[in-house]
Amino acid sequence: MSRPLHRGVPAIRVTSSSNGLLDSQVKEQIEKEELDRNQSSHRFPFWSLFSDNSPLTKYDATDNGFASDPFIVGTPRSRHRLTILLLKSSLVVIVILALTGSFWWTLSISTSSIGHIFHSSRRLQEQLVSDLWDIGELSFGTSRMKEIEFCPGELENYIPCFNVSENLDSGFSDGNEYDRVCRQGSRQNCLVLPPMNYKIPLRWPTGRDIIWVANVKITGQEVFTSGSLTKRMMMLEEEQISFRSASLMFDGVEDYSHQIAEMIGLRNESNFIQAGIRTILDIGCGYGSFGAHLFSEQILTICIANYESSGSQVQLTLERGLPAMIGSFSSKQLPHPSLSFDLLHCARCGIDWDKNDGSFLIEVDRVLRPGGYFVWTSPLINVQSSLRNKEKQKRWNFVRDFAENLCWELMSQQDETVVWKKTSKKTCYNSRISGSGPSICSKVQDVEFPYYRPLQNCIGGMHSRRWVPIEERATWPSRSNLNPSELALYGLHLDELNEDTANYRIIVRNYWSLLSPLIFSDHPKRPGDEDPSPPYNMLRNVLDMNARYGGLNAALLEARKSVWVMNVVPTTGPKYLPLILDRGYFGVLHDWCEAFPTYPRTYDMVHAEGLLSLESSQHWRCTMLDIFTEIDRMLRPEGWIIIRDAALLIDSARVLTRRLKWEARVIEIESNNDERLLICQKPFFKRQPS
Repeated sequence: MSRPLHRGVPAIRVTSSSNGLLDSQVKEQIEKEELDRNQSSHRFPFWSLFSDNSPLTKYDATDNGFASDPFIVGTPRSRHRLTILLLKSSLVVIVILALTGSFWWTLSISTSSIGHIFHSSRRLQEQLVSDLWDIGELSFGTSRMKEIEFCPGELENYIPCFNVSENLDSGFSDGNEYDRVCRQGSRQNCLVLPPMNYKIPLRWPTGRDIIWVANVKITGQEVFTSGSLTKRMMMLEEEQISFRSASLMFDGVEDYSHQIAEMIGLRNESNFIQAGIRTILDIGCGYGSFGAHLFSEQILTICIANYESSGSQVQLTLERGLPAMIGSFSSKQLPHPSLSFDLLHCARCGIDWDKNDGSFLIEVDRVLRPGGYFVWTSPLINVQSSLRNKEKQKRWNFVRDFAENLCWELMSQQDETVVWKKTSKKTCYNSRISGSGPSICSKVQDVEFPYYRPLQNCIGGMHSRRWVPIEERATWPSRSNLNPSELALYGLHLDELNEDTANYRIIVRNYWSLLSPLIFSDHPKRPGDEDPSPPYNMLRNVLDMNARYGGLNAALLEARKSVWVMNVVPTTGPKYLPLILDRGYFGVLHDWCEAFPTYPRTYDMVHAEGLLSLESSQHWRCTMLDIFTEIDRMLRPEGWIIIRDAALLIDSARVLTRRLKWEARVIEIESNNDERLLICQKPFFKRQPS
C-alpha cells in the first residue's frame, strides 16, 4: 500500500470549526428526535436543505458524478420532520447572511487589498459548500459511494476490445481474430489487480535493462525458445529479466543498426538525425531493443505489435520504459495521419508483405514521409535461399516489384536486409506505366485522420499539404519549433505556439515541485536503484490524454526529464495530431469512450487537461466513471493522475476518486479561478493468495 497523499502537499480545505459546531448541533437535535420515535432516518447532501425528505433514490448521483434533480416535492411530514426542516433552513439563512455580510464588508475596504480579501472570501464560500457536500456524501454511506470491486484474477492482463474467442465466433480468421473490435459492453466495471508477485519497476535507465519477470505475462520457456534476435537477448535470472548491454547479443543489435545506417549512405546510426530521421515506427519490435539502442542517439522509436494473449512484445517493451502500443496491419489502417514517420522498420516482424494484394505495403507508404525509409529484414530476402526455393523467390519478386510501383527506390540489399526510400517527388506517380501499380486515392478516399478504417488499395497522402521531404525539414531538436509557414497549415500563429510552450514550462515546474516531495518521501531509494541524480527521473512512461499541440511533451524534454510521452488527440477534439508528429513527437488518434490499445499497468503518469470539458461538450457519450476506470487500468500501482479542468468538473471528479480508491487532492490554481487541479495517486493493492 502506498503512503498517504497528504505528505508534501499543502492541505487545500480545512473544515471550519463554526460550521462543524452548527452541524453537530443539528445532528444532536436529529438524534434526540429519532430516539423519541424509535426509528432511524437519513441525512442528505447540502441540496436537501432546500427540500423535503424524499426517498433516497430521488437524490442518487449518476455514474459520472453529477447529481440528479434534487428539487422534488415530498409528501407532508410530521411535526418532528417540520422541526428538522426549520433547523436546516435556519442553518442556510445563517450561512447566507454571513456570506452577504462578508461581501458588503469587502466592498467597504480600500482598493489596495480588495483583490486579496475577495479571493479569501471566495475560497471560504467554496470551502463551506464543499464541506456541506462532504457531509451529505458521508450520510449516504455505501448506498451511494460504494467502491468499485476488484476484477477476478484471470483479468490481470485484460484489454477491452481484444477478445479472440468472440472474434472467432464472429467469423474472423487468418489473423484477423486478433483485431481490435470494440463491442458494446466490452468494458469491465472493476479494477484490475496486478499479478501476485508484482513489484514496482526500477527507475530509468536501470529499468530499461532489468525488469521483474512477475510483472509481465511471459515464461522462461518462451524466452529461450523465441526465434527473434531481440528476444534471444533476454537472460532470465531468478526474479528478473536482464537485457545485458555488455553481451555479445547486444553488440549484434549495435552492428545491425550500423549496417542500416551504411545501407542508407550514412557513416553510422549517430548520423540518422542529420539525415532527417527522428521518428521510427518499429513493426513487430520483439521487445524494443532496437529502439532502446537508438534512444541514446535522440531517435524516438515506437513499437507496434499485434495483440498477444501471452508473451506480449508490447507489454514487455512498455515495462522497460520504451514507447509501444498494440497495432496491426491485418485489416485496418493505423490511427495515425498520413506522412507521419521518417522510417519504418520490420525485422522478422511476422507480416507477409506479399499478401492481401500489397495493401500492407500501401499502408506503409501512407504513414511514411516523403523521402522516408522502409527497412525490412527477413530470410525471404536472402538471395541464395530464394534461388533454391521457387516459392520464396516468387514472394520476394512480388514485394520488390510492388515497391517499385509505389515509387520506392531500392537503396541497398545485404544478406537478409533491404532498404527502400520513398520518393520525394509527386511526379513519379504520373510517370509509371499505366496499370502497373495502385492508383492514387481520390480526395474522398484520402482521409487525413483515419480511425481504424479498412485498409485502402490506393496510394494515400498525395492531397496533404504536409508533403515535405524529410531532408527539407529542420533536424531535431530544431524540428520541435515549427516555423510560421508550417504553423499556418494548422491555422496557428507563432505567438500561439510560443505562449503554449511558455505556459507548459510553468506547469511542468509546478507538477515536479508537487510530486517530488511525495515520491521521494515515500521511496527515497528502492532496492536495486542507484541514487537518483538530477533531473531526478521519477517518471518514465507518460500519457497525455488531450495533448493539443504537444506542449507537455515539449516542456518535459526542455526541462531535461528522461521521459517519453504518448500524445493522444481525442477524436472529438481539434485535430492537431499532424502538428505533434511534425514536431518530432509521437502521437495517436483515440476515442476515450473506448479502451486504449495497451496492456494494464503501462504508464507512470496520466495527464488530462480540458478532457472532461471536451467530453461534457459532447453530452457525455460515456460516463466520467468509464474514463476513470480506463485510466486506472492503464496506470501502474503508485502511478499518478493529474487532471486540470473546470472547477465544477473537478469537484465531480473528486467524488469519483473515492469509488476508485485513489488518494486525491484538489489544488486551486491561483492564476485561474475558474479551473482547478486534481492530483491523485493509485494505491498499490497486492493480490491476496486464493
